[in-house]
Amino acid sequence: MLKHGILNPHILDLLARVRHTNTLVISDWAFPYWPEIETVDISLTHGIPTVLDVFDLIRPVFEIGRITQAAEFLEHNPPDIVSRHEAAFEGIEIARPPHTELKEMAPRSIGLIRTGDATLYGNLILESA
Repeated sequence: MLKHGILNPHILDLLARVRHTNTLVISDWAFPYWPEIETVDISLTHGIPTVLDVFDLIRPVFEIGRITQAAEFLEHNPPDIVSRHEAAFEGIEIARPPHTELKEMAPRSIGLIRTGDATLYGNLILESA
């Protein structure tokens, strides 16, 4: 029985299927749904859990080569939110295309983890190294 780290079997299964250069989306509560991409919905309520909660659990077990986050994230969030994200991403390359481009990339991912996060443009696409 797992006692630490990620306990959700659907997320563990999804992570196990990601290979070199494949991508995984961690999204907010309002991110679009696509029937062609596997979605693991762990939203509990507005704001719980956050994208960073999930990211912080995934980072130690997932070799991340690059993070993609919308450019609008920097424009629409207060400095403390931006700083928390920047600190969490330390040492990882970050690409920031427009949000419309990020949404176009999402359906090519192995899967999507939907959270209850309400951070504006806080969605992430993680590319496996």
